[in-house]
Amino acid sequence: MEPWHFRMNKSQHPALVIACLLVILAVGAIAHIQLWDRDTKGEDVYYNWVEGSRLLNGEDPYARILAGNMHENDKYATYFPGFYGLSALTQAAGLRDYDTWIAFWRVIFLAFDLAIAAALYLLLYPRGRLLAACFAAAFWLFGRWTLHVTEIAHIDFIPIFLMVASLGLFRKHRWTALLLFSLSLGVKQIAIFLVPLYLIWTWQSVRQDKLKQTLLAGLVIASVPILTSLPFLAWHADGFIESLAFSATRNPVDHFSTPSLDGQMGWLGLPARLPMLVMLLAVYGLAWRRKIGIFVASLFAMSTFVDFNSVLFRQYLAWLVPLIPLVMLDLWDNADRSADPEALPPGPVRS
Repeated sequence: MEPWHFRMNKSQHPALVIACLLVILAVGAIAHIQLWDRDTKGEDVYYNWVEGSRLLNGEDPYARILAGNMHENDKYATYFPGFYGLSALTQAAGLRDYDTWIAFWRVIFLAFDLAIAAALYLLLYPRGRLLAACFAAAFWLFGRWTLHVTEIAHIDFIPIFLMVASLGLFRKHRWTALLLFSLSLGVKQIAIFLVPLYLIWTWQSVRQDKLKQTLLAGLVIASVPILTSLPFLAWHADGFIESLAFSATRNPVDHFSTPSLDGQMGWLGLPARLPMLVMLLAVYGLAWRRKIGIFVASLFAMSTFVDFNSVLFRQYLAWLVPLIPLVMLDLWDNADRSADPEALPPGPVRS
């Protein structure tokens, strides 16, 4: 059974299924709203507001890095411009002071937070597993990493939802999934390590014009980041490129006092990222050989980023949380194939 193909289990009344989801979402909303009183000035979201203010004042948020050294962070603008543009638009609409602005965006973040829980629920329930669907939604909403992102009001819920929706839709609605993934990268490019996986899955999904379809998939993935970046490339191309590259060259830092391999060895710059690259190549190889399914491959890739990247902040852990219960879909597919030797192999197979 493909994800998002909603099938009601005859042993379960529709009202029960809907009621379970609504109760989880309602309790989750109450729990998360209780965390809204934290002062977020000085957090990353505050600097998203600052970058929006700079845009309104005609300043390029990416140009500041030109005075830096590409190793030490000074709260540079390191994301694609998507959210910086949204920050500027909401300020232009009247939310000029930070307290008013963050109050508005907390509501938006909560909506996407709940949408992630609902997406997990709707992905897992169609297999007839109401308990698994409830577990997945609750696992997301009430875990420490999700609660922490709400507390500090980071923007991660928006791109995480777009990533989860994209993964869930890929098999049946490939082009919509690719566009959603592009939007996720355009807001915050944490999931960029899934790009080779999407290209592999596209290649495996089509039966004709494989190269053309895969190249088109790459263009769709790149569309939102590129289109939103064009004004800044024309403005200060060097500042924009250096700002995006800063994540790959900055000094190791983490919230847990647990340095990565390169941090332990004292490696710096791009060579320090080689261990992570090697591990990612292994994940891509497993996906290419159809040894792992969509959700396992995604979890492996994002876990490699978290475990090997020189920079590790608490909010990065939230990106792993929804992928963990989604692995059940791959496990159930494997069980179905064991029961039916004629079943299709793992990974995308629909044309």
